[in-house]
Amino acid sequence: MKFSLASLFAGLVFGLGLIVSGMANPEKVLGFLDIAGLWDPSLAFVMSGAIMVGVVAFAVARKRTLSFLGFHMKMPASTHIDKRLVLGGLMFGVGWGIAGFCPGPGLVALGAGETKAAVFVAAMVAGMGIFEVIERNRAKA
Repeated sequence: MKFSLASLFAGLVFGLGLIVSGMANPEKVLGFLDIAGLWDPSLAFVMSGAIMVGVVAFAVARKRTLSFLGFHMKMPASTHIDKRLVLGGLMFGVGWGIAGFCPGPGLVALGAGETKAAVFVAAMVAGMGIFEVIERNRAKA
């Protein structure tokens, strides 16, 4: 039960942060990405703050074997950069640039009833399904 409440609280704080920062607004995100036009640098400050929090959180997490809720820590083990990682990052960036959403803000905007977000989330789920089919076929081969 404590895991469910902690997850709910973390999700609410994350979603609220996305709304307050403007990251759930695709026009604001696209304004940030439009460096040749009317560039809006405000999201750079949001991202910088998130990166700083992440750096501290990962530094603390690396020193622990159990989470604050008592679960075993599962940190990424690989630091290998390969073609799949680079292509995935490029696909993510192109999708972000086209839609103005990434997964978290897309779900927040969907919860707020945005039609664009519904299309984005449907495309995201379809992409995850296609990836899963491809991965299963790769594993069989």
